[in-house]
Amino acid sequence: MHGADLHPARRERGGRIALSGIRAILLDIEGTTTPIAFVHQVLFPYARARVGAFLRAHARDPHVLADVELLKTDHAAETESGLPAWRADDSIASAEAYVYWLMDRDRKSTALKSLQGKIWKAGYEEGELRGRGEVYADVRPALMRWHKSGRDIAIFSSGSIQSQQDLFANTTAGDLSDYLEGYFDTTSGPKRSASSYSRIASLLGRAAREVLFISDVSAELDAAREAGMQTLLCVRAPVAAPAGSTHPVIRSFDEVLHS
Repeated sequence: MHGADLHPARRERGGRIALSGIRAILLDIEGTTTPIAFVHQVLFPYARARVGAFLRAHARDPHVLADVELLKTDHAAETESGLPAWRADDSIASAEAYVYWLMDRDRKSTALKSLQGKIWKAGYEEGELRGRGEVYADVRPALMRWHKSGRDIAIFSSGSIQSQQDLFANTTAGDLSDYLEGYFDTTSGPKRSASSYSRIASLLGRAAREVLFISDVSAELDAAREAGMQTLLCVRAPVAAPAGSTHPVIRSFDEVLHS
């Protein structure tokens, strides 16, 4: 039996969602806390424009070299056509070409996300991205409300933990990092695998049924529900709410957990 069958959410008078037993809240980023447009029109182009220069400037940095080695390993395992060659005499140029190839396909590569996170971190430190991290207007009030109620709040995104930390420390609504207890990325497992959510619940020190996962992607919610978590599908305007969703639908965090 699915987790949502064990603890179904219902809508109260006034439009709020009634949930029970929630002790931790796990949030997706793109389309949930942060507009997809910000990620695709600001962060991704920023990293793409700087990846070559960043790799060359940090060619002796062991952390960057670790990303390059992981990219090389992933490249060797690729089966898709059109893959750029990996040059044995120039790993930096090869990594750059492969990164562009991965970004063109919106791959959730752990190595790519790690490298992007390092580039964005430099952007925040240099002031080019500082204070520019977009979040929806309801995010800060909700984080404050949930934190005050004693609930743990964590993030699960395909973006690296570093990129998550930098984003929430540099939002248009101010530094939100004080409200967040943890960050999880693909090193915890794929976002569409139930085992990832079981692992995260364990790391949070909570039973899965005590964790609420909010995302705009139904397949991710399916996996979380299979692990036993409670789920909400976040549908931000102007996106139309799907007909017959098996997950309760919210339009705003204002609808969730006021006590």
